[in-house]
Amino acid sequence: QVQVVESGGGLVQAGGSLRLSCTTSGLTYAMGWFRQAPGKEREGVSCIIWDGGSTYTAYYADSVKGRFTISRDNAKNTLYLQMNSLKPEDTAMYYCAADVRLTVVAGSVSGCQSTSNYWGQGTQVTVSS
Repeated sequence: QVQVVESGGGLVQAGGSLRLSCTTSGLTYAMGWFRQAPGKEREGVSCIIWDGGSTYTAYYADSVKGRFTISRDNAKNTLYLQMNSLKPEDTAMYYCAADVRLTVVAGSVSGCQSTSNYWGQGTQVTVSS
C-alpha cells in the first residue's frame, strides 16, 4: 500500500490561491485529488495519468476547470494541485489518492475515482467570502 501525506491547505480569501502537495511512499502512474465538504460525498477534483514515458492525461471536474492545475514530480514522488481563483464552495478537506482510474461514459471521461479505500489524513482548505 502506497502511503500518502497531503499538505498545503489553509485559510484563504475568495479569489486567492493555494498549492497542495502530496508526497507518496512510492511511484504510481495514476494519482489524483479528491475533496469532501461537510455533509457531502467525496468527489474527484482532478486526476493525472502518466504512461511512464512523456504522456500525461489530466482530468478536471467541471467545477474547477480553468482554475486548478494538477501536476506531478516523478523524481520526488510528489503530486501537486495549484488552485487559483478560489471560491467559498471550494472549501473542503482535500485528499490525495495514489492509485486512481478514470471513469468513461459514452466514450468521454466523466470522472475519476480511487481504486482503494486507503486515504491519507487530508489537508483542509477553507475559502472565506
